[in-house]
Amino acid sequence: MNEEETDRSRRAQLAESLVRVRERVDRACANAGRSPDEVALSAVTKTFPASDAALLADLGVTDLAENREQEARPKVAEFQRLRPGAGVRWHMVGQLQRNKARSVARWADVVESVDSDRLIEALRRAVDNALEAGERSAPLDVLLQVNLDQRTDRGGCSPGEVPELAEKMARMCEIRLCGVMAVAPLGEDPDVAFATLSGISERLRRDFPEAREVSAGMSGDLESAIAHGSTRVRVGTSLLGGRPLVSR
Repeated sequence: MNEEETDRSRRAQLAESLVRVRERVDRACANAGRSPDEVALSAVTKTFPASDAALLADLGVTDLAENREQEARPKVAEFQRLRPGAGVRWHMVGQLQRNKARSVARWADVVESVDSDRLIEALRRAVDNALEAGERSAPLDVLLQVNLDQRTDRGGCSPGEVPELAEKMARMCEIRLCGVMAVAPLGEDPDVAFATLSGISERLRRDFPEAREVSAGMSGDLESAIAHGSTRVRVGTSLLGGRPLVSR
C-alpha cells in the first residue's frame, strides 16, 4: 500500500470512529435531556502522529489535545506545516511542570491541568513573555484540574483550593479562567465523581460566571460525564484506536 492509499485508509478509519463517537455523545445528550451542541469534543492525539491530527481537522474536529509538552511542541509545528491556517485549538490536558510553562505558552490555546498557585504564576509570566515576543496573540484559556480521589500522581488541586486559585486568576489579564477539569478515579463509580465535579463547577460559577466549562469524560465514561453536565469530552482511544507502544 503506497502513501496515498495509506492516507485514504486512515482517513476512512478516523471518519468511521468519529461518527461512532458523535453518535454516543448524541445519545448521551438525549438521555440527559441536553442538546448535543452543549458538548464539545476534544480529540486526544497523544502518541499519534501529526498526520492523524491533520486528518481529524479535515473531518471537522476543531479541538486537539496533548498530555506531554515534549511530544506536543514538535507535533503542533508539524501540524501547522501540514495544515497551515487550520482553525484548530490545541489543549494541554496532562500534568504540567512549571519549567515547561514557557514552551506551552507558545503553542497551547488552552491548558486544562492548572492545579497550583505556582503553576498559575509561571503560566502568567510565560504568556506575558510570549505576547511581548509576538509568539501568541491572545491570553491563555485555562481550566482548574480538580483531584477527585486525592491521588497525587493524578494531578489536580483539592476541591477546597478551587475558590482561592480562581480568585488569583481573576486578577490576571494574561490568563482566563474558563472552568474546571477532572478525571474520574480509577475503579470507582464515575457517576459519583462527576456529580461531585458538577457541584464544584456550580459553586465556582456563582462567583465567576464566565467559568462555565466542565471538561470531563473520556472514552470509557463520557456518558456518565454528560449526564452530570460535562461541556467537553476528551476522547482518544475510541477515536484513534489503541495507543501505539512508544519508548520515552
